[in-house]
Amino acid sequence: MRAFDWIVVVAYLVWIIYDGLRRSKGTDKVDGYFLANRSLPWWAVGLSVMATQMSAVTIVGTTGQAYLTGLRFIQFYLGLPLAMIILSLTVVPFFTRAKVYTAYEYLERRFDARTRSLASFLFLMGRAASLGVTLAAPAVVMSTILGWSLPVTVFAICVPMIFYTTLGGVQAVAWTDVKQMFVVVFGMSAAVVILLMGIFEHATFGQAMHLAGATGRLQAIDFRFDLRETYTFWSGMIGGLFLMLSYFGCDQSQVQRYLTAKSVDEARQSLMMSAFVKIPLQLLILTTGVLVFVYYLFQAPPMLFNRAYDAQVASSAQAPAYAALQRDFDAEIAMRGSAALRSDRDAFLASDARVKDIRAKAADVVKDVTGDQRYNDVNYVFPTFITTRMPIGLVGLMIAAIFAAAMSASGGELNALATATVIDFYRRHFVKEATDAHYLMVSKAATMGWGLFACVVAMYAANQGSLIEVVNRYGSFFYGSLLGVFVLAIVTKRATARGAFYGLITGMIVVLIVAFTTPIAFLWHNLIGTVVVVVAGMAISMLEAQPAGRSQASP
Repeated sequence: MRAFDWIVVVAYLVWIIYDGLRRSKGTDKVDGYFLANRSLPWWAVGLSVMATQMSAVTIVGTTGQAYLTGLRFIQFYLGLPLAMIILSLTVVPFFTRAKVYTAYEYLERRFDARTRSLASFLFLMGRAASLGVTLAAPAVVMSTILGWSLPVTVFAICVPMIFYTTLGGVQAVAWTDVKQMFVVVFGMSAAVVILLMGIFEHATFGQAMHLAGATGRLQAIDFRFDLRETYTFWSGMIGGLFLMLSYFGCDQSQVQRYLTAKSVDEARQSLMMSAFVKIPLQLLILTTGVLVFVYYLFQAPPMLFNRAYDAQVASSAQAPAYAALQRDFDAEIAMRGSAALRSDRDAFLASDARVKDIRAKAADVVKDVTGDQRYNDVNYVFPTFITTRMPIGLVGLMIAAIFAAAMSASGGELNALATATVIDFYRRHFVKEATDAHYLMVSKAATMGWGLFACVVAMYAANQGSLIEVVNRYGSFFYGSLLGVFVLAIVTKRATARGAFYGLITGMIVVLIVAFTTPIAFLWHNLIGTVVVVVAGMAISMLEAQPAGRSQASP
């Protein structure tokens, strides 16, 4: 990066932090700090909801995912529109009118304190782990660009995010999210233009799409019903539906967003914005990843995008073997490019397969030399393109967009973690009667504490594969079971406190067993968790009610 790019990055970050704090009025009380006094307009809430999902994980992880596998990840979101409609008609008015701070408060009203505490605890664990992954994405980018160690990079990103979230509360987060969405969309659109200009120097749009289609990267929908396949039409429509219902209906980081809206109608409108805009935005990002693949058919890519271990490999006994792989790779890239220009489909696919094989062997060499068996390449694809192929100024803007995306998404999750900690645990179980000033002080301390915890998780998350998959795998351990207990609370009148509590525990146990002992794809874990909690909860509730029923029937 050049000096002007750094000026763009620093100027943008200073501006969003300053403007976020400037807009954070009325945060001297708990209601203002956690819920913005329920005063935000629907469009700001809607953009904030989408910004929480449009994190740096999305920009870095999804583009890398599309570079490798194409558009099929879009199936993950097929259940989103239906989920938003269902939630707009049910949960949104329910929680808004209940005047709760957290979704889990209602569980105590409906069941008991232990069910509320367990559900809130599961949220805290799942969201804190996911937050670490959200922070890992920009750390990957900056560690690659600057050559910094991952811990230093993580803390460089965390400090400003923790600062403005701690001081400004949810209002600072929401208004930062609004700006972030516009910058991300503009930056990704600019990247698409640069990619197309580079591609059109060698091929027409039709030829480019033919090459991408030949490798299967344009196959967006897979109608096979296979529980082992992560992304299919059915996993997206069914498993994805349950994931979205639980994420937007039971996850405090999302519930808290629409609780800040002025009214029920505005809260509904904020969710419907996601229903209609999220999939086109996701297609933009996935298309960018596919275009990066096509772009590198005509421009020589690195053998491995993750260059963190180059020096270590070069000084090892494996250096000659690695150099030989590099020569083979360069020759094969030339052959693949020639076949692409000739539109020779068979030669192109054969050469592309050999390129994949060489890259896999190179990754094995890195793993052997470094001992890092978690080494991966996918999250480095788009950052490499940004820093080596985009023009001056736009490089800074894209890095700023990734920074802002990480901070905005992480800030909202951080605020939600603090809310659940203070409302569901500290105020409920430890200090039940205190001033707003006291709870506000504790809230800020909780925000800083969770921020530091997430930083530690981030240091271990960067090398676990595609970040966009990692964050959703973490969430799928918890989301289905949480949705199940809310179904028991809202839909089933006969469910008892004991049934809800032990049903939730049963659901978690079953999901963990399925996740670690079967090949069933993680999207189905959400459906499994929901069904198990509802069935187990109702069974326990009915068994608990039987003695009372027989007693009443006796003369």
